[in-house]
Amino acid sequence: MRRVSFEDMNCSIAQCLEVVGEWWTLLIVRDALFGITRFDDFRSRLGIARNVLTQRLEHLVAQGIMEKVPYQDNPVRYDYTLTDKGRSLWTILVAMRQWGDTWAAPEGPPVESLHKPCGHTTTIQPTCSECGDAVHLRDLRAVLGPGAHDPDFLPARRA
Repeated sequence: MRRVSFEDMNCSIAQCLEVVGEWWTLLIVRDALFGITRFDDFRSRLGIARNVLTQRLEHLVAQGIMEKVPYQDNPVRYDYTLTDKGRSLWTILVAMRQWGDTWAAPEGPPVESLHKPCGHTTTIQPTCSECGDAVHLRDLRAVLGPGAHDPDFLPARRA
């Protein structure tokens, strides 16, 4: 069953979901970030049906998240590599992984991030791009941005 499209919704989260919100898509991107590039390797690692993987990879290529690079001529076979747009999804995946580590990994994190420059295991923490302070939800307030079309998009704040 095809879900409803978010294509016409003026919301950056909805637009992100339009591109990467399908069931297998972020797992394909995760594996690509791990260095997987070949169709059969994605398929065997994920246990995904060939037709579903084909559809997801075609969608990722069409959206500019991945590109097909031929590595064999007869028959033609491709590596699927992340573009800059695709690699920029790493922050979404890290946030999801850290949430899963906290709330859904009772035996501990299955994967950890090692910060290569200092050699320590780390978590990614949001910081303010202006002042450098740590950012917490309680410190944020949503305001309309320059791309807002509907002045009533944000709900009225409670007193």
